[in-house]
Amino acid sequence: MSEEICSIAMTTMRSSDSNSSGISSLVSSATVEDLPELHPADEERLQRAARVLQQRLILRQWLTEHNLQSHHHRLLQEDVTSLEDVYWLEDTRAKFLLGKDFQVWSMARQGLPVSKEDLSSLKADLWSAVVKSSHHQDAWTFGGMLVVSVSVAGLVTLAAMTQPSLAPEAKNSLLQYVTGKYLHSGNTKVTFHWNDPHPVGQSTSFIITFFQRNGQPYPICDTDRLSVDVCECEGYRRVASLVELGGTEPDQGNQAVVKFTVRQSGQYRISILLTNKHINGSPFIKTFLPGPPDPAKTGFVRPSSIVICTSGVPHSLVLEPRDEFNNLCKFSEDEDPIKGYVVTVKPIGGPETSEATGGNSCWNLEHEKSSGRILLSLTMPTEGCYRVQVAYAGITLANGTFECVVLSAGDAAMVQKNVRNHNTCYDARLVFFQGERYLKPHKVQVYISPKQLTIKELVLKFIPKRLITFRLCPSTKIHFLGENNQTTSASFIIDDGCQPKVELTSRDRNVIAATFTHFLLKNIGGSETFKDKQEFFYQEVRKFHHKHYHDKLSMKVTRDNLLETSLKATRNFNVSDWCRNFEITFQGEQGVDWGGLRREWFQLICAALFDPKNLLFKGYSENQQALVHPNRKRPPNLKLKYFEFSGRVVGKCLYESALGGGYRQLVRARFTRSFLAQLIGLRVHYKYFEQDDPDLYLSKVKYILEHDVEDMDLYFVEEEYDPTGQPLKVVELIPNGSKIKVHNSTKLQYLDALAQYKLVTSLKDEVEAFLRGLNDLIPDNLLSIFDENELELLMCGTGEYSVLDFRAHHIINGTSAEFRRVLDWFWAAVSNFTREEMARLLQFTTGSSQLPPGGFKELSPRFQLTPAPTFGNLPTAHTCFNQLCLPDYDNYEKFEKALLIAINEGTEGFGLI
Repeated sequence: MSEEICSIAMTTMRSSDSNSSGISSLVSSATVEDLPELHPADEERLQRAARVLQQRLILRQWLTEHNLQSHHHRLLQEDVTSLEDVYWLEDTRAKFLLGKDFQVWSMARQGLPVSKEDLSSLKADLWSAVVKSSHHQDAWTFGGMLVVSVSVAGLVTLAAMTQPSLAPEAKNSLLQYVTGKYLHSGNTKVTFHWNDPHPVGQSTSFIITFFQRNGQPYPICDTDRLSVDVCECEGYRRVASLVELGGTEPDQGNQAVVKFTVRQSGQYRISILLTNKHINGSPFIKTFLPGPPDPAKTGFVRPSSIVICTSGVPHSLVLEPRDEFNNLCKFSEDEDPIKGYVVTVKPIGGPETSEATGGNSCWNLEHEKSSGRILLSLTMPTEGCYRVQVAYAGITLANGTFECVVLSAGDAAMVQKNVRNHNTCYDARLVFFQGERYLKPHKVQVYISPKQLTIKELVLKFIPKRLITFRLCPSTKIHFLGENNQTTSASFIIDDGCQPKVELTSRDRNVIAATFTHFLLKNIGGSETFKDKQEFFYQEVRKFHHKHYHDKLSMKVTRDNLLETSLKATRNFNVSDWCRNFEITFQGEQGVDWGGLRREWFQLICAALFDPKNLLFKGYSENQQALVHPNRKRPPNLKLKYFEFSGRVVGKCLYESALGGGYRQLVRARFTRSFLAQLIGLRVHYKYFEQDDPDLYLSKVKYILEHDVEDMDLYFVEEEYDPTGQPLKVVELIPNGSKIKVHNSTKLQYLDALAQYKLVTSLKDEVEAFLRGLNDLIPDNLLSIFDENELELLMCGTGEYSVLDFRAHHIINGTSAEFRRVLDWFWAAVSNFTREEMARLLQFTTGSSQLPPGGFKELSPRFQLTPAPTFGNLPTAHTCFNQLCLPDYDNYEKFEKALLIAINEGTEGFGLI
């Protein structure tokens, strides 16, 4: 269109040169009558622009006569461009626009004529006044514009400005280019409201000021396509930013305020673009430094709940100071990194106010400048059992409380011998077992091996009888009781959270605990955090298969019959073959597998095995999104070999992930928690029903938990029915269960027995077949270092989560002002979650870290956010409803801390309070 305007302008200029007539003022532009050499279409456009200009000049003259000319520009913005438009402006809007001049406006509008003839006469008089006034002025300004038209070229430009619809494809008019009245990115200025570097966690802002090419302010608006991107220089982390255009004051119309909060330290790139082009100086590089240490995030590296020391020998622990956003803290030269830390050492069972051996004589802190870490050196002079508590600024660290077992030199040597020989037995006395406390403790023996701790009772004083066995995994805990005195027996409790806890006394308690801890740490790689255990797992898997080569192995399958052809292709595979790099060929399709076809095969085979529609795995609920477990009522053609094959596929995924890089494979499935628990040897209890079988939980389990069962005529049996509702059989949950009535005191025992039958016993063959296949590639002792939630993260990964998808597809139950404030905090926290934290949130609320293929939109029921009728407590969850209950808090910091504690330490989701 700019070329067209120039063409018209040149034609008209020649016309004005050949004729003595010309356009020399804004008023003459509004009275164009005859342009003999101009094309008729262009002449019509000019005449239309001239009429619009004339109407605006008449309106301006009318306002001037009533001393309202200062409101002219504001009225134009409301589309009041002619005298006729004055009639239609509503009083409420006019009051807002004119303020104290509204009375003058109202009286002037009432004086306008009603008839068309009188209005035309008034407009003629006003136009005469405009023409007369123009004879005494050399230049006009109209709505803040400089009058520059001295030829028809000026009028053509004016037409494009006053009638944008005449030139819709032109971004800037010819006059704008000539006078420099357009947005110019080179003239844009940025003012940062902080000094570089800046600490993380504080809301920061900067102002972008926009100018025209001629240096005049430019009022910025949405159509100018301003975009601001804040991201890490070395990474993919992006920071959400809020851009506010303009302001409440007239002189702020050419400004944009950008606000954002950086939580991860490092260098960030701030890119400011106008119509996809960087402004002057963009991108800007800014540095954000970690904040001060936060006790909730600061903790020990590779922590252990029990630390083993030798009396008189220094034992070092590594401490990482981190800020509230988990950044490793940095200290200046004039700062003391160890200031504020206090270590308290107390004998277990001793006086609460006593500290061991005179204050800090047994501990020392030292800062390591190269790594930024702090070394805690413990030198305990006396053997025994102590509780150590490390605090910063008066607050205990996240993992700053642990037991410290101090051995004598002789006991320490015995423990090392036990670890090497793997055949250890100690005398003890059984105090509490299966809910019964013995008046006279029973003599027992405690056997410890690398995989389990077994308690046996001697029958006839020489025949050992096994009473209970605990697996050596993180879920098995030792709790110390009583006075710490090596000359008498010391008490302790063994509890794995599933079986009944056991209380024992033994003179060798500390040696038993030390041997147990050494085996446990060796089994899990020396640390109890998921990340460390995952790295140890991958390392051990690679070591386990170090003799197996990962060379290519061709495998042909049919896409239409993928499961059967894959099972047939791998039928004669040994462990070495399963460890090779599959090179997939889909029969009937051309293509070379460079990794893409292999990944597609893994995705398709997981869908064929674990999709409930295929009936090999199926959820207890009819909901297609239910968590899946082996289907004992599968069609007859799906034999146990399919479960064994499923186990090998999962083991293959874990093995490929251990190799790292592009080989990483995830298991696309949403397994039940009870099935995952069985894979790692955990005991299944009734609480698993809430996640695995929500229908049964709501209709039966929850009712029994909350009501009196004495009048229910309930026995330790379970009735099974066919699909038509006809009874098939009655199963006794315990021996002679049909004759044992359930009472209030035994209803938990009944529910646990029900869980054992429905979730374990009825699926025993299927689970064993799956484990046979899985353990061919992954040793069972490696799986047992994880709990069921960690095992899902290991197998299925954290997935990809979109906060925008989350915000678009959820349900809010609550409208109070307090809950709306908590919701704002929730979205602020979620927007800064890592993928693992997002997975933990989903586990806590829905029972699985995996979303359906369609994301949050396909969750059924939808993810619900509900206010909790408490204040300051931890959030709770109801997985059967996909519901997260959020209490109220004093401030955002307390809310975020409570939410993180709930999702990381309460991922069972059973109403953690």
